[in-house]
Amino acid sequence: MNPKDRIDELTERLNYYNYQYYQNHTSEVDDFTFDRLLEELTALEQEYPAFRRSDSPTQRVGGTISKEFPTVYHRFPMLSLGNTYSEAELVEFDNRVRKGLRDQPYEYICELKFDGVALSMTYESGLLIRGATRGDGVRGDDITPNIRTIRTLPLRVQGEVPPLFEVRGEGFLPLAEFERINRERDDIGESAFANPRNAASGTFKLQDSAVVAQRRLDCYLYSFLSEEDIFHTHEESLQALKNWGFNVSPTWRKCADIQAVMAYINEWETRRFDLPLGTDGIVIKVNRYEQQRELGFTAKSPRWAIAYKYKAMAASTTLDGIQYQVGRTGAVTPVALLRPVLLAGTVVKRASLHNANEIQRLGVMLHDTVFIEKGGEIIPKVTGVDLSKRTEASLPIVYPTTCPACGTPLVRREGEAHFYCTNEKYCPPQRQARFEHFIQRRAMNIESLGEGRIELLIDRGLIQSPADLYELRTEDLLGLEKVYEDVETGKRRIVSFREKSVENMLTAIERSKGQSFANVLFALGIRYVGNTTAEKLAAYFGNLDALMAASFEELLNVPEVGPRIAQSIVDFFADADNRIFVERLRLAGLQLADNRQPVEPEGNALAGKTLLYTGTFAHFSREELEARIAANGGKLVSGVSKKLNYLIVGENPGPSKITKAEQLGVPMISEAEFMQLLSA
Repeated sequence: MNPKDRIDELTERLNYYNYQYYQNHTSEVDDFTFDRLLEELTALEQEYPAFRRSDSPTQRVGGTISKEFPTVYHRFPMLSLGNTYSEAELVEFDNRVRKGLRDQPYEYICELKFDGVALSMTYESGLLIRGATRGDGVRGDDITPNIRTIRTLPLRVQGEVPPLFEVRGEGFLPLAEFERINRERDDIGESAFANPRNAASGTFKLQDSAVVAQRRLDCYLYSFLSEEDIFHTHEESLQALKNWGFNVSPTWRKCADIQAVMAYINEWETRRFDLPLGTDGIVIKVNRYEQQRELGFTAKSPRWAIAYKYKAMAASTTLDGIQYQVGRTGAVTPVALLRPVLLAGTVVKRASLHNANEIQRLGVMLHDTVFIEKGGEIIPKVTGVDLSKRTEASLPIVYPTTCPACGTPLVRREGEAHFYCTNEKYCPPQRQARFEHFIQRRAMNIESLGEGRIELLIDRGLIQSPADLYELRTEDLLGLEKVYEDVETGKRRIVSFREKSVENMLTAIERSKGQSFANVLFALGIRYVGNTTAEKLAAYFGNLDALMAASFEELLNVPEVGPRIAQSIVDFFADADNRIFVERLRLAGLQLADNRQPVEPEGNALAGKTLLYTGTFAHFSREELEARIAANGGKLVSGVSKKLNYLIVGENPGPSKITKAEQLGVPMISEAEFMQLLSA
C-alpha cells in the first residue's frame, strides 16, 4: 500500500475508534493497539507531510508552539447573558418575554451553566478550521492548535452538515483532571491552581499545545450558528449537534412555563455537585428561533435568555483541630478538622486552610465557629470566622516550628508561603511520597505497587530508596502481611503479598526499565521538574551525564527553564546521595539517554543573551529559529520585558510585541541582522 493510502486508512480508522470511545463509550481496541497505530501514522506523516490530513488524530496530541495568538473577529457576536440570583427576577423576565411575544405560546430550554471558558469553533465542509476564545465578544484569540487537543470535539463532522457553520460551547477542566494536575503540581513543589475555571482559562492560552493536550480539557457544546436557517428551535439544534458527534451535556430540559423552569433550578441545586465539572447556575432560553429574533437584543445581551446564578454553598461549624500534612517536597500544609456538617449534599469533616498566611489573614482560632464554602472548589475551604460566637474556649493557633512527622525544624524560603521540612531523605511521609512519585504512570509506571505495599516494604526495611525496588526478589516478598488501622476512620485494612501479586509486581518493575529517559528524569523527583520540563531537558541534553555536568548558565539555555528550576537541578546533582541513587539506577538498566539528538553547539555568539521573535521568516521555520538560538548559547523567553536583549522581527509581526518593545526600549533586529549576529 502506498504511503498516502495508508495515511488515509489509519486516519479514518483511528478517528472511528476515537468516535466510538468518546461518543459511544465503547473501546473497540485496547490502548496498546491504538497507540501502535497512532505511532505508525505519526511516523508516516513526518516522512510524508504533504499527505497529512487536517482531521488527522495526531493533531490531538499537540506539538504546535504559538508565540502569539492571532486576533479573529467573530462572525456572530458572542454576547454575555444577564444574570440574576432571584426567583422574583426570573418571573419578571418571563413577564417581559410574554409581553414581547404578545401572549403567543412559547417554551423554554433550560441548560446547566458550566463554569469554564466560552469557545467558538468554525467548521467548513465538515472540517474544523478555527477555534477561538470569546475575548470581548466581538473579537477573540485564535487558539486552534489548543482546541484540536479536545478529544471529544470532532475534527471532521460525520453526516450531512451545512458548508459553513459555527458551534459554541464551554471549555472546561474536569474535576478529576483538576485534582490530578494539582497533585502533580504539589508533587514537584509548584503552587496549586485555585479552581478548575482558572486552570482551564490558563491552559487554553498556553503557547505549547502539547502541554495543553496533557491536561485533557473537555468541552460541552450548547449553540449552533449559521447564515442559513437550518433549525426552527434550539431543541432541534441540540439534538442535531449530538447526532453529528458533538459532546452535548444530557442535562438540558424543555420547560413549558416558568414554573417548570423553577422546578429544574431547584432540582439541580444539589444534583450538580455529582457532575464531573463545576457549575454555577442555569441558562434559560426561549426555544423557538423565530421568537428569539422577535424579542431581539439589548446593547449587551439577548432579551430571550437569562442566567440564574446559584449562591455559593456555605455552612458554619466548629473548628475542632488542625492536621499538618507533609508532602513529597517537604511542604507542610494545614487542614482544618471540622465538626461534621452537611454542605452541598455531602458531610464535610475537613477543609483547606492553605498555609500559615491564610490562617493569619482569616484570624481563625481553635474552637471558633467558622464559615466554609464549596462554590467552584472541589475541596471545601474555610472562608471566615463567626466572631459573634467566639468564646473563651477559642485558642490561638500556634503554627508548628518542627516537622509533625519527624521533628526536624521547619524553614520558610524567601518568597514562599509554605513552611518546609528539610529532612527529605528520612522524613517518613516525604520518603513514602518519593516512592509514590517514582512509580506513577508518567514516571516509571510500576503497576501493582500501591501506597499500602510501599508502606509495608518500608516498614519491613526492604526498601529505603526507589533504587531498592530493582533488587527485590520473590523470596523477599512472599507471605508479607500487615494490618493497618486508619486513625481518622478507625477502619482496618490488610496489606499482603501473595504469589500472583508478587509475580505481577516484579514483572512491572522489570518492564519499567524500558521507560524513556524523560520518564526516568521525571521519576528522580527533582523539585520543580515536572513531566513537561523533564521532556525538554531530555531533548536538549540527550543523556543524564550531560545534564549532570551542566552549569547553572547552561541550564538556563533550555526552553522554559528559569533560575529557580536551574538552581534546583544543580542542587540535586550536587548531592552525593543523589549521585549514588543515579548510579544505582544506571546499574539496574534504566534508560539514561535519549534516542533523539541533543542540541549541537555551533558557537557562543548569543551567550548570555535573551531573545524573542515575532512574525514569520524567510530562512527559518520557528522550530529552526529556536534551535539556532539554543545552539549559539542564547535563551528564548516567552515575553517582552526590560531584560530582553533582542526582539527578532520578521514579516507580519505581532503589534503588541512591537509596541511593548518600543515602550521598554528593547532593541529590535531583522532576520538579516540576526544572521549577522550568528556569524559574528
